[in-house]
Amino acid sequence: MNLLLVFDSLYRHRSVTGAASELALSPSALSHALNRLRASLDDPLFIRSGGGMVPTAKAASIAARVAAALGSLSSCLYEHPSFEPASSTETFTFAATDYTAAVILPPLISRINHQAPGITIKLLYSRDFNADEDLLSGKVDFALGFEEEPRLSRRGIDAINCFTDDYVVAVRKGHPVISDSLSRERYLEAGHVVVSPWMESRGAIDRFLEKQQVRRRIMVELPSLMIAPIIVARTDLIITLPKRGIASIFDMKDLVVFTPPFPTPQYMLRVYYSAVLSAAPSHQWMKEQIIALCASDYP
Repeated sequence: MNLLLVFDSLYRHRSVTGAASELALSPSALSHALNRLRASLDDPLFIRSGGGMVPTAKAASIAARVAAALGSLSSCLYEHPSFEPASSTETFTFAATDYTAAVILPPLISRINHQAPGITIKLLYSRDFNADEDLLSGKVDFALGFEEEPRLSRRGIDAINCFTDDYVVAVRKGHPVISDSLSRERYLEAGHVVVSPWMESRGAIDRFLEKQQVRRRIMVELPSLMIAPIIVARTDLIITLPKRGIASIFDMKDLVVFTPPFPTPQYMLRVYYSAVLSAAPSHQWMKEQIIALCASDYP
């Protein structure tokens, strides 16, 4: 069990020093424990590279299951206290992109602040579409993710289906070519701004266009939405995003919005959580707030 705790901590921190600090061990003691674990599993597990510890393929393949097992054991042994929202000072950590945060966190925080003013919401940037490893390890409580195509859920991860959305195309008012309508030809001829939060090679729109054997002209590719509204407002570039993202982040008075001139997949925002670690009354309460919000007609 001690060796598994070392493995889990080292996998999350990718640092001997960081893991040793979390476990209140000396770096030397943690290194000895890692050597015992390597011998037991007959694999190096972590390889030193660039000042950090990079997991091997075997380590990556077992990390989520180890984290889930440790979380399950912790849940069995820990007697959860009752939860009083009005007096709670608990911190909840969410993993999100700037888009997913913008469309759900403002109304959720407003709701929580009214019922539980002492609660703190901490936001971490999501490292992948639903932050499986961070959820299973307990690093985050909830992850705001989206799906354009069905994905298989990892064991131990549950999700709340929050809303579906349609893609729209936004251009600045006064665009010299696109004003009253948007044809397929003009869409393909225009320069595009594309937001790729995890720097994936192709998103849903580009995968669809490739099936039609056409490609759009991507002029700017961003890891974040933060400067996209400024770029679209000050250039002739256009952007294709879910409707709620446009309404939440962009200044609508500067834009003209069109339906894409071809079929697009629906976008679904989901809120992911660990089935084991969410058993605490405080987590149950937060899930209820999220479910209630998603069932409402919030903007």
